[in-house]
Amino acid sequence: MDVEKVFHMTGGVGKTSYAKNSSLQKKASDKVKHIIIQTVEELYIATTPNSIGIADLGCSSGPNTLSIIKDIFQAIQCTSHKIMHHSTEFRVYFNDLPTNDFNSIFKALPEFQRLLKQDKKNGFPSIFMGGYPGSFYGRLFPNSYLHFVHSSHSLHWLSKVPPGIYDEQGRPLNKGCVYICESSPAVVSQAYYKQFQEDFSLFLGSRSEELVVGGRMVLIFLGRRGPEHVDRGNSFFWEILSRSFAILVSQGEIEQEKVDSYDVHFYAPSKEEIEDEVRKEGSLKLERLEMFDIDKNEQSRESYGTEVAMAVRAIQESMISNHFGERILDSLFENYARLVDEEMAKDDIKPITYVLVLRKI
Repeated sequence: MDVEKVFHMTGGVGKTSYAKNSSLQKKASDKVKHIIIQTVEELYIATTPNSIGIADLGCSSGPNTLSIIKDIFQAIQCTSHKIMHHSTEFRVYFNDLPTNDFNSIFKALPEFQRLLKQDKKNGFPSIFMGGYPGSFYGRLFPNSYLHFVHSSHSLHWLSKVPPGIYDEQGRPLNKGCVYICESSPAVVSQAYYKQFQEDFSLFLGSRSEELVVGGRMVLIFLGRRGPEHVDRGNSFFWEILSRSFAILVSQGEIEQEKVDSYDVHFYAPSKEEIEDEVRKEGSLKLERLEMFDIDKNEQSRESYGTEVAMAVRAIQESMISNHFGERILDSLFENYARLVDEEMAKDDIKPITYVLVLRKI
């Protein structure tokens, strides 16, 4: 399966859309918003650019996309007033795979720009915004073009399913599991780690070329606590998806062979694995690396299982539909929601997220 041609968050504003089911990602972004703002302020004071270039990589669509740009813009405006240096241009580039629902972003831009321009005291910079479709695993922009790069909940997605999880005849080695699980042979976790190393190294090297000296990046993505790949964190949610498929197999809805050939292009790195790749790349200084988890929403009208199931569906729907067809989606994620709630009744599930701050040196 060609990830770049198939994978995208569910577009539009319908019941199963990413726009309606990305509250968990919004919670994570809100939890580290102070880090983003502080980084932007330090960057602006250090570089005082006349034209500032900002890229949101893996922007997706929906309210989260423009929310963080508004926060960044306001932080820059506030800082520019304090130091009496006013940028004349504010450039924003929204990047995601070509299959992303860019139209939803474009439709929201006129009203978004109008809201930004409501505060016109001390002048107002020209704002240029546009879409930049393509994989961020490789170059996207000219040399020394960007001052700030933001990427939220994107870098745990690999450029492809690791080829090493299939044998020489193309047969799956990770049968019954969509990700690294208890029964996975060692070669499976090794293949996923190797793919992460290749992808993350390429990402860092590409962004280093595109950032000005002193430019910053804030990267937010899922990870794991320690060396073990299988835990009751992010990997456990994939374990539950595997179980949900198994129920459909037992009911005769799908074939076991079809499940065996479905694998996710995901990797949850450890702190040490992240640090190793940054150190090997060499041109970026890791100024901050923090791990955090997300508190569950006690006020939600839906169960935690339903909230997670809808979030996973909005993310995985394009890939699952391409492989199995759309007809299984409702029953698959009904099973998923129920299994999450059953597991939560036994013991907590604690996925963790990393936030990195990097500076071009």
